[in-house]
Amino acid sequence: MAIRAYGQIHPVISPTAYVDESAQIIGDVHIGEESSIWPQCVVRGDVNSIRIGRQSNIQDGCIIHVTHKHAARPAGNATVIGDKVTVGHRVILHGCTVEDRCLVGMGSVIMDGAVIRSGVLLGACSLVPEGRELEGGYLWLGIPARRVRPLTQTETDWLDYSAMHYVRLKDNYR
Repeated sequence: MAIRAYGQIHPVISPTAYVDESAQIIGDVHIGEESSIWPQCVVRGDVNSIRIGRQSNIQDGCIIHVTHKHAARPAGNATVIGDKVTVGHRVILHGCTVEDRCLVGMGSVIMDGAVIRSGVLLGACSLVPEGRELEGGYLWLGIPARRVRPLTQTETDWLDYSAMHYVRLKDNYR
């Protein structure tokens, strides 16, 4: 696996996390307890920071990056992923926040400054535009993502199930 510094800043990875040998983890990246980074993911914290909470999973082929500091955005945009978040295959997260207990469907893109509140289910191939905020407790989908309906109890339960499934799966790989 490629885990490397950017300048003098080294990734910090919990000893209980799993990072696949084909993933790239670069720079100012913190990966929390029991989280997992799967094949072919790129998590590049070079010009800002990336924080991934506990029991979250970043599935195959995801790209996680940040926004650099500049005149229009003096702080840039870090990428923050909360606890028990499932990020589906081939997702792009760029300078955004995904709070706890969310599921980001395969192929989705979340842009700079967007905030995904706790308890969101974002359907596959959705686009969350720059600066947009998605309210928790709903299914969102489309280009751009729009609120479709409240989550069912089955879907709400799935948010926890999915996160815990990947905790167990990463243990098998470790």
